[in-house]
Amino acid sequence: MLRKISLAWYYLFTYPLYKLQLGGLGSRARLLQTKLEGARHIFIGNKVYINSGGWLACMPLTGNPHCRLSIGEGTYVGRFCHFYATSGITIGKKVLIADKVYLSDNLHGYKDSTVPVIDQPVEQLKEVIIHDGAWLGENVCVVGASVGKNSVVGANSVVTRDIPDYCVAAGAPAMIIKRFDPAKNEWRRTDKDGQFI
Repeated sequence: MLRKISLAWYYLFTYPLYKLQLGGLGSRARLLQTKLEGARHIFIGNKVYINSGGWLACMPLTGNPHCRLSIGEGTYVGRFCHFYATSGITIGKKVLIADKVYLSDNLHGYKDSTVPVIDQPVEQLKEVIIHDGAWLGENVCVVGASVGKNSVVGANSVVTRDIPDYCVAAGAPAMIIKRFDPAKNEWRRTDKDGQFI
């Protein structure tokens, strides 16, 4: 009964407020206690679920007035996730994102050793794309890189280079440790160069 009341409250009051703020909000999408910055640049698809304590930001700090953060249909985002786009972050359909995942297409400059990092400009990196069906484990960081379709990134990994489709990657920096082999119709371990063992 309490769940039904909570859902009714959300769709009668909270959902319309998010819909007014965001660039787009799909049907049956749920955001639980989510902090928004640059909300008009954020687009959330149908049946997206964003658990509590999240922070979604899309701010044109590097000069791109058309910056965009989009989350595709049926994606689940765990608790305390932080996504910060200054140009573009695209999350595909049916992506599974565990708790405390960080996605960013930018970083603080630090090249000038005479200036505190906090006073240096934000630097634009490559846009982040998390392709359909991917799974990001707990505490994963993806910075200026992409994760391929139906790929898996293990917990606590740091992704700074693109991960292809149908791969398992882990570590800091993340390395491919398995790939799907269509010839054998199975997941197989790989060496440090990504070749089947």
